[in-house]
Amino acid sequence: MMSRVKKGIIAGFIATVVVSVLELGNMLLGQMFDPFPSVVARLFGMPGNLAAGWALHFIVGSLILGSLFGIIHERIPTRTPETKGILFAVAAWVAMMLFITMIGDPRTFTGSAGFGTFGWMLVTHMVYGGVMGNLYARLVAREKRGAAPIGAAPAH
Repeated sequence: MMSRVKKGIIAGFIATVVVSVLELGNMLLGQMFDPFPSVVARLFGMPGNLAAGWALHFIVGSLILGSLFGIIHERIPTRTPETKGILFAVAAWVAMMLFITMIGDPRTFTGSAGFGTFGWMLVTHMVYGGVMGNLYARLVAREKRGAAPIGAAPAH
């Protein structure tokens, strides 16, 4: 039996991979928007360090947001797992924007940054949430379908 946190981490990791593919497309096809790993690196005081930005992106997307989603999934007030994920990811985006504007460096968004970058980040967060919600629900359903030992209670 897998814990809700572990399911959330797995779903968060795969959703982070999906969003990273979208971000790689942005980076390789002309950087229409500031690359998210670059924004994350600048936010943590490491401007220009894309490797650190990617690492932090995966840590936050998998370990922090994934496990938090697993913990609060049942309390999110929507019906479908995808909308639960999207609502969670948009709330994370709002928290990130508040963190950047209140605590972060005002020069976090540079170059081509502007409304387009904010919109791109919102869209990628929504994709992240939809994928994470779907995968989390699949992991829960898979566990419920699995064979339980005699006398064992079903999971969640």
